[in-house]
Amino acid sequence: MGKKISIIGVGKLGLCLALNLEKKGFEIIGVDKSKEYIELLSSKKFVSSEPYVTEMLKESQNIQFTSEISKALENDIIFVVVATPSTTDWKYDHTQIDNVIDHLMKLGPQENRKELIINCTTFPGYCDSLQEKLKDFNYHISYNPEFIAQGSIIKDQLNCDNVLIGQSDDISGSIIESIYIKLCDTTPIINKMSRTEAEITKLSVNCFLTTKISYANMIGDITLRYGGDPKKVLNAVGTDSRIGNKYLSYGFGFGGPCFPRDNRSLIKCGEEVSVNAIIARSTDEMNEEHLKYQVEYFVKNNPDKDKIVDIEYVTYKKESVSLEESQQLKYALELHNLGYKINVQESREEVINQIKNLIK
Repeated sequence: MGKKISIIGVGKLGLCLALNLEKKGFEIIGVDKSKEYIELLSSKKFVSSEPYVTEMLKESQNIQFTSEISKALENDIIFVVVATPSTTDWKYDHTQIDNVIDHLMKLGPQENRKELIINCTTFPGYCDSLQEKLKDFNYHISYNPEFIAQGSIIKDQLNCDNVLIGQSDDISGSIIESIYIKLCDTTPIINKMSRTEAEITKLSVNCFLTTKISYANMIGDITLRYGGDPKKVLNAVGTDSRIGNKYLSYGFGFGGPCFPRDNRSLIKCGEEVSVNAIIARSTDEMNEEHLKYQVEYFVKNNPDKDKIVDIEYVTYKKESVSLEESQQLKYALELHNLGYKINVQESREEVINQIKNLIK
């Protein structure tokens, strides 16, 4: 199938994938419904807060941007990288993927086999339902989510530990694997399985990390109450090879656009098959309890409310501009509401404007 790839949805994640693939020698067609956005990308005037993106876009030579979804069918490998926001019942809203599928179906059955690779988080069983829907159209649906974080997407895509492939069949799996072998600077472990198994795996990985974060913070809170140093305790715990030090440090709880919603979705996933995901539920509850303890601990040790409290950043992680479910932001707002004077050491205009809108 060569080195020609289409990407439907070139937002924050899809654009990074397009730029990384282009830099590794692939010819890319990037599709997005916003004509104004496509014009900015095509003229290379788009400026991104994501590291490296603006520069890589200006340097790119083999990316064609369009708002016409039919152009995506010029290539036989098509990634779908659109948003799947959370629903009120802790599942995922697949509307944007459904809209893409509806457009593709209107274009009729394809003469050549098309690899349609879903690159966004979906609820278990969804990708199987897409395959059933497209069974007469010569599309082969695979599920291939990425493990990335805002603020380091470019680097994360190039340096992944593992590649998760919920393959349609062995042909699909081999094609996707070959793409990542060319894309990655590392030698990732390739995990091939069914689509539904991969959907469960995506949730499981993120939720194991949230569990580890909440556990570390719980141990840290207990240690502080005993007058000890959380860093010393957790460093020692992490030296056990069965545990490890990654994500085992004391600090703010987990937040952002992925971890909280994936943790809740795993709870819902269990409910769908009559399994009470107690650990995932407790992880979510501990994340909130930890924030309460952090505020209580600060107030106890800082009774003078006239003293300015310096907070380095309030985004969910330092490298990101997202305030979504940020524990740092909640912490700052709680102290502000208790009468403390908060000084957020933030210079990024995009973040400053978000904060101003929140406290109006």
